[in-house]
Amino acid sequence: MSYPEPRYTGDQGEINMIHRPADTPADVRSPSGGRTHFVASSGSTGGEFGLYRMDMVPHGGGPGPHFHKTISESFYVLDGTVRLYTGEGWIDAEKGDFLYVPPGGLHGFRNDADEPASILILFAPGAPREEYFEKVSTVGRMTEEERSAFYIRHDTYWAD
Repeated sequence: MSYPEPRYTGDQGEINMIHRPADTPADVRSPSGGRTHFVASSGSTGGEFGLYRMDMVPHGGGPGPHFHKTISESFYVLDGTVRLYTGEGWIDAEKGDFLYVPPGGLHGFRNDADEPASILILFAPGAPREEYFEKVSTVGRMTEEERSAFYIRHDTYWAD
């Protein structure tokens, strides 16, 4: 494997980084009390990737088995125990555990534990996931047609 072709052709380098302080408030607060932080949105990385931190409440649930057609998704457990669906079944992932899911890979995640949990989720390439995180808690109030369009718009296909 080799490095990709250069995308920066200058000779001096640039000052063009993003800094998000640790104490930045959550971007989304779910009705259950969970929080989602847009650590590095697709827009801020020019579509390179999206990085999100989810702070999950005890027994906070999460999405069941699904897949994406256009993006990979990776999970890194920061704290607590998170149930991850691997396509073959659910496993208990603990602090420091990592799961990479290529496009088309069946996966899901949830917090079934009695304690809070926190994970990093990385999407690559970057996709506009912010609206998904902002509105996913409202899918129960959507019509079936609206819900279907919402999931398709956000490259989310549920396993049968």
